[in-house]
Order: sequence, then structure tokens, then C-alpha cells
Amino acid sequence: MVLGGGFIYISLEVLIAVGCCLGNVLVMWAVWRSGALNQTTFCLIVSLAMADFLVGAVAIPLAVVVDVHVKIPFHACLFICCVLIVPLQASVLTLLAIAVDRCLRVCIPFRYKTTVTKKHSWIIAALCWILASILGFLPMFGWYNHDTLTHYNSTSIDCQFIAVIPASYLVHFIYEGCFLPPLAVMITLYCYIFFKIRRQSRGRAGVAAETGAYTQKEHKLASSLALVLALFIVCWLPLHVIQAITYYNQNIHVPSIALYFGILLSHANSMVNPVVYAFKIPKIKQEYRKIWRKVIGRQQQADINATASNTTESHDVHVRISPQVGVNDII
Repeated sequence: MVLGGGFIYISLEVLIAVGCCLGNVLVMWAVWRSGALNQTTFCLIVSLAMADFLVGAVAIPLAVVVDVHVKIPFHACLFICCVLIVPLQASVLTLLAIAVDRCLRVCIPFRYKTTVTKKHSWIIAALCWILASILGFLPMFGWYNHDTLTHYNSTSIDCQFIAVIPASYLVHFIYEGCFLPPLAVMITLYCYIFFKIRRQSRGRAGVAAETGAYTQKEHKLASSLALVLALFIVCWLPLHVIQAITYYNQNIHVPSIALYFGILLSHANSMVNPVVYAFKIPKIKQEYRKIWRKVIGRQQQADINATASNTTESHDVHVRISPQVGVNDII
């Protein structure tokens, strides 16, 4: 990448990283403050927020390091590139777990709380991270570019993602094996969820208002989480498609600006999710408002205290000057 373009890319990555960290820390804080961690779905949302936070705190800084082509040992570069893959896999698996959780909530509403407990949800979240780590670090066990070591004839290389991670792993395993199938399952599950909710709302047209409110609440939460999934697909699909195009037809030249745009778009997904939670999920939205009011309240109190302090200081100055003026008048 040319110098000017590289500066713009790094600047945008820094902005996205800051947004990812601040936004997702706020999400986790809001869920904790609201007491929603007692609900299984919000445990998984916190797990997803943690994956998005790690994108900003770990993945983006390492991606910048890889982009500037630092010279480091081959296996150190390979380790860094594997770390970049883990948050993606954690997000996919957590989104799949959320979709299954929502489907169970709609299909077995009366047995849901006994079937899916808080302990179960944390175990599922932990399993998602363990599996994501195994899938992400698979190149460390031999599925890497052996030609790179032969080409450099040294243990140190100019670290580049495509220099150590083989395209076959990215396309066949990550894209076609670990990305597309879970997305197909999730889309099917959400379609079934909305179909089920719609049928339930029609069948309970004359039932108590509480039942209608419950159905409407489930529909809103499912819609919000489906939107998170849709944004995930929109943000990550272009990068995977670019990688697949260059792998299957090497005669096609993909402009570097398109590749960097795909990378920025995939990272920006982790910054967008907290915004979706703020506008679409009532519990998080309400907690955001409380936090905002507390911050504004403290600022207003600080302004009031500062004004009062200035007034007191002015009064003290007046008191100290007035006696002196009186003495001069007497003399």
C-alpha cells in the first residue's frame, strides 16, 4: 500500500478500534448493571460483545502490525495471523448459539427456563470460544504456507497474512466450511422463528393481553438479533468473496483498495453492534439512558459547583477589599 493510502487505512483502523473498545465495554457494563446477565440470551450477547471488544483491543492492532510488514520469526507471524481469525470464529459460533437459543425460546416457551439455564448458557459460550480457538489456531499445527519458509531460507520473514496463511485454509475451511454453513442454519432458524411467532400471534388473537405482549416482546428481540446477523453477513461477506475470487481465478486482479475496504468493513462490524443494541434492545437502551443521565448529571453538578466556587471567591475578594477602602476613606 502506498504511503498516503497506508496512513488513511491505519487512521481508520485506529478509529474503528477505539469505537469497538468503548462501545462494547459499554454494552457489557449496561447488561451487568441491568441485571440481565440472569437471562441466557444476554449471557450470549455479552460473549458476542467480548468478541467484538477483542477485535478492537487485539485483532486490529495486530492487523496493523501485519500490514506494515515487520520482520519477525515465521511462527511468531503465524501466531499473530491465527489470533486475527479467532474473534471471527467466536462471533459466528456465538451468533449460531443465540439463534438456537431464540428458537428454543419460541418453540418450547413453557420448558425453556428449565431446559436452558444461566449455567448452560455460560457453558455454551465457553465452548464457542474453545472451538473458535481450535479452528483459528489450526494453521499452527501444520496447515500453513511451507513455501514461505523455503523462499526466505530463514526463520525470519516480512510478516504478511497471505504469506503464512494458505488460501486453501481461508476459502475451503473458514469460508466454505465454518462461515457459510452456520449462516445458512441461522437464516433458516430466524425464518422459522418469525413464522412461529406470526402463527402464535394469529392463533392467540383473542387471548389475554399478557400473551400478546409476550409474543410482541419475543418478536422485537428476535428482530434485533436478526439485524445483528444481517449486519454481520453484510460486513464479512465481501472480504470472503474477494478471497474466494482470487483463489479460484488467479488471473483476476482485485485492486488493493477493494481488499482494504473489505478488511475495514469486517472490523467495522464490531463497532456497529453496540449501536444496534442501543436502538433495538429495550433493556440495553434503557441502561444506556441511565448511564447517559448519570454522566450528564455529574457534569451539571460539576458546573454548578464551579459556579458556586467562583461566586464564593468573588465574595471573599470583595470582603477583603472593602475594609481597606474604608480605612483609606477615613484617612
